[in-house]
This record gives sequence, C-alpha cells and structure tokens, in this order.
Amino acid sequence: MSEDVPTGGSRVRVAVERDAEVLAGLLRDFNAEFDTPTDPVLQVAARFARLIGGPAGFALLAEEKGPGGPTAYGFALVTLRPSVYADGPVAVLDELYVRPDRRGGGTGTALVAAMRAELSARDCEEVQINVDSVDTGARRFYERLGFVNVERAEDGPMLCYIGQVAR
Repeated sequence: MSEDVPTGGSRVRVAVERDAEVLAGLLRDFNAEFDTPTDPVLQVAARFARLIGGPAGFALLAEEKGPGGPTAYGFALVTLRPSVYADGPVAVLDELYVRPDRRGGGTGTALVAAMRAELSARDCEEVQINVDSVDTGARRFYERLGFVNVERAEDGPMLCYIGQVAR
C-alpha cells in the first residue's frame, strides 16, 4: 500500500518493525477484553517485528495524529502463505482490533479496505478469517463486507479445526 488511507482525522497505514511494541500493546488490550492470557509485551513485540519484517505477513495500524505524535487505536494482522491453488499467497486475517471507544466510526471497515488494497498489491486472491460462532457482531461485520462462510451453498458452513502440536 503506497499511501495512507484516511479515516476522518485519522489514518490507516502499513506498520513497520519499529511499530512492533505498539502492536503488541494493542494485542494485549484486545486479549484483556476477552480474558485471554497474553505473553509479555516485549516478547510479543519481538514476534511482531519478525513477522512484519519479512514476507510472512504485515500489520496495519489505525492511528490519530495528535500534538504529541500519533496515537494508535486499532490494528489488523495478516499472515501470508504460499498455495498450490494460486500464483499469489493466501492470506489469513489473524486479528482485527479497534479500541472500544473508537468502535462504530468506520475504523474496522477502513482496516479491512486497507488490507484488501495491500493484498491486491501482493497478488493475493483470497483472505480467510476465523470467527467464533458466538461472536455475532464480528460475523455481521465481515458478512456486511462481503465475506462468506460457505463456498457453495450445498457444502454448508466452513469449519476450522484446531489441534495442539506435541513438543
């Protein structure tokens, strides 16, 4: 994505490695809303830096310009993997978060639009999103933006299976 995407008095931009600690703080806030344990911010920041510093993924930041500099209030994290079904990668929207006080103002939609623009620039044809079935708000949001949980009606809903890897 060559340019920032404006969202009123704010912008959405592709994050760079130096944004890793800000991203890790936003992820901590997101997980705290759902009582999900999170590793220490600096540990998560190192992971963000590795991920967005290479070809495996990218993050987008929603931020507001202020007198003391920009303040981030939302992000999207996208990972990429090669596929035998397309020349470009397949994307997974791993996380999308907007702070509660900023929800309902179009930030999530702007993050998804910026994600789609970035994925198009990377020759990606498909993005996958896993949503808990009980999260009706997230499901409505993604469906409003054109995402579906079936490829063909006769196949029924898509499911995501998760398993632990032995160490």
